Amino acid sequence: MFRIQKAARVAENIFEIWVRAPHVARNAKAGQFVVIRVDERGERIPLTISAVEQDSVRLIFQVVGKTTEQLSRLVEGDEIRDVAGPLGRPSAIERYGTVAVVGGGVGVAGAPMIAKAAMEAGNHVIGIIGARSRGFLILRNEMEGCCHELHVATDDGSYGAHGFVTDILKGELNRREIDCIWAIGPTIMMKAVASLTRPYGVRTFVSLNPIMVDGTGMCGSCRVTVGGETRFACVDGPEFDAHRVDFDELMTRLRTYHREEKEALLLFRECAAREGGR
Repeated sequence: MFRIQKAARVAENIFEIWVRAPHVARNAKAGQFVVIRVDERGERIPLTISAVEQDSVRLIFQVVGKTTEQLSRLVEGDEIRDVAGPLGRPSAIERYGTVAVVGGGVGVAGAPMIAKAAMEAGNHVIGIIGARSRGFLILRNEMEGCCHELHVATDDGSYGAHGFVTDILKGELNRREIDCIWAIGPTIMMKAVASLTRPYGVRTFVSLNPIMVDGTGMCGSCRVTVGGETRFACVDGPEFDAHRVDFDELMTRLRTYHREEKEALLLFRECAAREGGR
C-alpha cells in the first residue's frame, strides 16, 4: 500500500496528492508518469509525475470520473493500492538554446519538471501557462521559480493576458527564435500548438493522454498514430513529435467512454452519499 503524505485542493475541481513511493521518486524523470489503482477493485489510470520530494511523488488531477472523484476524497494518512512507475520515456531534454514550455489547464502539472530539467541543461526557458479562468490556474508560483520568464493567459482575462496560450506563443515566435517547444494540456490545445509551430519549423513535443490500461504496451488501448504508424503512448511515449501526431483520431478515441464515465461518477456519488460521504 502507498500512503498519502499530503492532499489538497489546488484549484477549481483540481486536486493534488503526495504519495510515498520511494522507488518511483528515486527514478522519476521529467515527462514520465505512473499508473495507479486506488483499491483492489479499482480501475488503472495514468497520472503524470508532477514533482518529487524525498521519497514521495506529487500527482495532480482533475475530477472527471469515478476514480478521480475517489482520489479527491483521500486525506493524509489514507493509502492507495498500487503506484506503478516510473513509466514512459523521459522528455527529450538537451541543450537546445531557447525553449518554451507550454501548459494548459491540468496539463500544467507536467510543466515544472520539464522546465527545471531544461534549465539545468543550460537552456533559456520561457514558461507559458493558461487556464479557463483564474480559479482553474495552477502552479504559477512554482513555474516562476523554474523558468527564466513566465507568461500567463486566461480565456476570460481574469488573470494575466486575455486569450489562449497559443496567442502568447505566437507573439514569442514572431519576436525571437525559439529552438524547441513542449506542450502539455488538453488535446485540442496541443493540436493548436502543433498547427501554430509547424510553419515556423520549430521542434515541438506534445505529451499525449490516450485511454490507457496496463501501462506496459500489452493491452493496446493507448495506441496513437504518429507519422502514419501505430505507436503505444505508454512505452513509445507519452512524448511525441507534435507535427506527426494524428490529433483528430486521438480526440475521437478519447470520446469513446464519455457516457460510461459520467454514469460511473454519478453512481459513485450516489453510493458515497448513502454511506456518509466517503
